[in-house]
Amino acid sequence: MYTVLIFLFVVVCFLLTFVILIQSSKGGGLAGTFGGDTMGTLFGSGRGASPFLTKVTAILATAFLLIALVMGLITRGGHSQQSLVQQERERLNSSPARTLPQIPDQQPAQLPGN
Repeated sequence: MYTVLIFLFVVVCFLLTFVILIQSSKGGGLAGTFGGDTMGTLFGSGRGASPFLTKVTAILATAFLLIALVMGLITRGGHSQQSLVQQERERLNSSPARTLPQIPDQQPAQLPGN
């Protein structure tokens, strides 16, 4: 389920980026690269593609926000509420090496003549 959401999220991100880039701005944008004023006839509107692209942008932005919210809620419910520092501290304290008996440090044997 989470993998499907990530895939959809990436697809929506790319589509949203593309739709925003092809919209004509005051400077012309990338819409001029794809034919300039002929974009209006392609989308069936005599006034240009701006109403269609505006609607697509709004839909994709809404999908982006909803998918991000759902993924955040799924991730939040799947993990504990502890910080990463607390989780690491508990992991280190519960490791088998902490429960083994400690060997006292032994002094190195004295060499004769020292």
